[in-house]
Amino acid sequence: MSKKIVMFEYEKETKNSVRYKEIPDEGTAPVIGTLYVQKWFAGDSKSIEITIDKKD
Repeated sequence: MSKKIVMFEYEKETKNSVRYKEIPDEGTAPVIGTLYVQKWFAGDSKSIEITIDKKD
């Protein structure tokens, strides 16, 4: 089992959600890319992080 923390920064608002773009580690490709989070949850957050647990 391995864990990966992925960081995102605010990109723009859409009608019902907020779009975030991934900040990949230097020299690596993005894991997720673009992430849409519903406005009721995202609020005014300019950055978020997601932890992925990969089950082997």
